[in-house]
Amino acid sequence: MTTNVGRDFDESWLANVHINLPAIKRRAESLSGRRTVKKQWQAAWLLRITTCIDLTTLSGDDTPSNIQRLCCKAKHPIRYDLLADMKVAHLDVSCGAVCVYPNRVADCVKYLKSIGASNIPVASVATGFPAGQTPLQTRLDEIRFAVSQGAQEIDVVINRHYALTGNWKGLYDEVREMKIACGDAHLKTILATGELGSLVNVYKASMVCMMAGADFIKTSTGKETVNAILPVALVMVRAIREYFRRTGYKVGFKPAGGIRSAKDSLNWMILMKEELGDDWTKPDLFRIGASGLLLDIERQIFHFVTGRYAAVHELPMA
Repeated sequence: MTTNVGRDFDESWLANVHINLPAIKRRAESLSGRRTVKKQWQAAWLLRITTCIDLTTLSGDDTPSNIQRLCCKAKHPIRYDLLADMKVAHLDVSCGAVCVYPNRVADCVKYLKSIGASNIPVASVATGFPAGQTPLQTRLDEIRFAVSQGAQEIDVVINRHYALTGNWKGLYDEVREMKIACGDAHLKTILATGELGSLVNVYKASMVCMMAGADFIKTSTGKETVNAILPVALVMVRAIREYFRRTGYKVGFKPAGGIRSAKDSLNWMILMKEELGDDWTKPDLFRIGASGLLLDIERQIFHFVTGRYAAVHELPMA
């Protein structure tokens, strides 16, 4: 994964931002309405998407046992016999990362090591997830704790108050401190777009976070009433494209929340390919935060191989 070093805050990058909402909606509708992939090409895309999944559990009742199961599923997301029938078993398909709360990071590191999967990164949410309403020092300490436990990627939530009041320098300063607290870990900033009020705010928050050094920008916590939707994502990826044009740094994109079907995930991959290019269809620059998506992808792979859909007992839980 590449590292975005960020740059000094420049408010001129936020001037004269205009959003053509009807055009955004038309473009988003075209992604799901006119484009599709079928047969072996669809199966190949679904395998690629599998490698881009941050397999996630963020529940209050998370225990070492279900963390162990999560790690095993991340290493073997698709049944081996299905991969063998497709003649791709040698590719060693695994998920992009596992994502948990800071208290469960050490469990992930231990279990991944025990199954020979230390190459799978451990991501941790932090900074008072999902609300981000704890004091800044507490949020920074949470980042440092997660990193000390072995987290290689940190998903932070931004302070929506700054975005809603137009205090972009305040947002920049906080995210910059979070970047420093991450050390060598990669920083993903969660914009919680469903709570930002407008697409203009979404664009500006995206740009400010990238200026502050975010390696990824992420749509949602998964806890908002509106999570990952294509019109909002289109604004974010256009901001990524503009940042790359200005700086030469490639920043990743992560939609999260509400992506549950293989068909939906294909639309997100099409968005990446058409708007940003092939580099953003790989796990270094594209992730999907999901817990239930993998099960449907495996069902579709099962159907491609066998010609029928699997019964519930035929697939291990995602």
